[in-house]
Amino acid sequence: MYLVWLPAPPDGAPPDPAMLAARAARTMNLRAVAIGIVPESRPEAIGLVGMPVWMWNASSAAETWGPVTKTASAGGYSVTATASVDKVVWSMGDGHVVLCRNPGTVYRDSFGSSESPTCGYRYDRQGRYTVRATSYWRVDWAGLGQSGSIPLQFSDTAVITVGEVQVLTQ
Repeated sequence: MYLVWLPAPPDGAPPDPAMLAARAARTMNLRAVAIGIVPESRPEAIGLVGMPVWMWNASSAAETWGPVTKTASAGGYSVTATASVDKVVWSMGDGHVVLCRNPGTVYRDSFGSSESPTCGYRYDRQGRYTVRATSYWRVDWAGLGQSGSIPLQFSDTAVITVGEVQVLTQ
């Protein structure tokens, strides 16, 4: 008996299920959370030192949180993959990070100065901060008698301004 290297599998051989899973994942159009943040990321919006900062996913599209399920096929074989965000790591621009395992709570003016019940922060210094939200996706797949997971991550940024209130007394 002797071994022969072939550049491709012989006809009828099943495809590599991990490669099919990667193909399915590429068709999902996954991306980072759409940054929702208060104070807002616009020039005239200014937050205050010590006041709550709220962070959330501002998109309802499945491609920003999941789950998204796709199937890839080749030669009569199929692999199905399902992707969901495992966590979002918010780098606050001042050296601190906040880990959130949910899409957060959308801020409403009626909440006033209350803290976010799901994903929040407080700055202790004034300044302009570049906030980076990194979404860590997990794509679980199964097919051809095998299964696995593909980790993916996507980031987006927003710049916010935090000011300080000065009180003068006589």
